[in-house]
Amino acid sequence: MLLAKVVGTVVATKKNETLVGSKLLIVKPLRKGLDETKESDEIMVGELVLLVAGTTASRIMSNDKAPVDAAVIGIVDDIEMSGGY
Repeated sequence: MLLAKVVGTVVATKKNETLVGSKLLIVKPLRKGLDETKESDEIMVGELVLLVAGTTASRIMSNDKAPVDAAVIGIVDDIEMSGGY
């Protein structure tokens, strides 16, 4: 699982039929200690979310043949960290 910030959405008038009705988001993964990647300085920060990637992401969809690389599985309410991050 990964932490990421939602930085935008994608509008696609034509897409794979298994993705119809799905919201397409642009997310920026976070590094250890919740530091955003270097490019994030130029992008407006949004909601903190939890992602899964790979085959786990495709299983989230109602059709497991959907061409999905990553899926948002939750919105983060709070984080507790220890260990010098």
